[in-house]
Amino acid sequence: MFMKQSREFQLLSGLILFLALMSGIGCTGFFVNPTLSTLTVGPSTPTIVQGSTLQMTATGTFNDGSIKTLTNSAFWSTSDSTIASVGTTGLVTGVAPGTATITAESGTTVGSTTVTIQLGNITSIAVMPQSNSIKVGGTVQLKAVATTSNGTTDDITNSATWASSNTNAGTINSSGLFTAVTTLTSPQTTIITATSGNISSPSSGPTAATITVSP
Repeated sequence: MFMKQSREFQLLSGLILFLALMSGIGCTGFFVNPTLSTLTVGPSTPTIVQGSTLQMTATGTFNDGSIKTLTNSAFWSTSDSTIASVGTTGLVTGVAPGTATITAESGTTVGSTTVTIQLGNITSIAVMPQSNSIKVGGTVQLKAVATTSNGTTDDITNSATWASSNTNAGTINSSGLFTAVTTLTSPQTTIITATSGNISSPSSGPTAATITVSP
């Protein structure tokens, strides 16, 4: 009798354990690991000086809402190693003035951002041509040339930060292309400046880059 009860007890215990396991599997979906949804590369659109470095990060967001740093396990690449190189752990080095896209990959998930490299040791910036007269709707391509402390000059047109002092005359894009407004009742004048780091081209005086837009 005792052996029979013991066997029944064992069978009942086994049944209870089986039901508990099945319940757990049903609730958790066989304990499936969360999958990576997005990969964010930071800092977003940074600017660094030629010759300096910047540590990038790769942050993964999973389908269960959890967040994990994947910087050291991601595969890193650059769109242009002559502008910016990147190491296996996301360390970016500024090689030459310009922009490059830095990408991190984890499995099939990809994230990226654009890095701008600025020329180092700049002492002055000149914008050319310095005097322009155009009609409404016209465009002018400007050029920014930087002089460094060792006396060399470099074209920084595509890496400089451009600004127009009078947007009623027109606007200038990140590549130095000025576009005049399409309608005017009287002439408008603007001064165009190019900046790299803490150095800017002249905003006044005879060497300032001036554009006059006429109706």
